[in-house]
Amino acid sequence: MSSPREIMGWDLFGTASRELAMHVAESGYDPDIILAIARGGLLPAGALGYALAVKNVWTLNVEFYTGIDERLEIPIMLPPVPDLIDLDHARVLIVDDVADTGKTLKLVEDFCAGKVLETRTAVLYEKPRSVVKCDYAWRYTDRWINFPWSDKDPVVSRGGVKDA
Repeated sequence: MSSPREIMGWDLFGTASRELAMHVAESGYDPDIILAIARGGLLPAGALGYALAVKNVWTLNVEFYTGIDERLEIPIMLPPVPDLIDLDHARVLIVDDVADTGKTLKLVEDFCAGKVLETRTAVLYEKPRSVVKCDYAWRYTDRWINFPWSDKDPVVSRGGVKDA
C-alpha cells in the first residue's frame, strides 16, 4: 500500500532542486530575478539561485495556509512588499515549494503582471487542482507533501521555548 504522503528528505530536496534548475536552463529561460514565495519557496529559490547563477533573489511573504490542509479564504501578501519599479525589462522566476490550489502563485503572478517583462513559475511539486499550470515542476502529485523544513513542530511557541 502506498503512503498517503509524499516524503521529501534533505537528500531528495538536493536532487529535486538540481533537476528543476536543469529544466529551467534547458528551456532557455534566463531569469534576471528569482522571486521566492515565503516561507515554503525560500529554500527552493535559494537552491535555484545558486544552480542558475542568479544572485538577485527576492522574497515575497504570502500567507495562505494556517495548518495541514487549512487555509485562509484567499492568500494575502504581508509587508514588506517588493517595489517593482523600473523592472519592465526583467525576467522573473517565481518559486514556491508546491502549487497546491495555485492561488498563491496566481496572486504573485497578478502582482507582477505589467510591471516586469516576463514571469515564469517553478515549484518542486504541482497538484492537479492547481489553478496555475507551472512552467516548471519537478514532480506531480495529489498527495500531501512532507518537506524537510516543515515536517517537525517548531522548537518554540510564540510565547517562548517549548518544553522538551
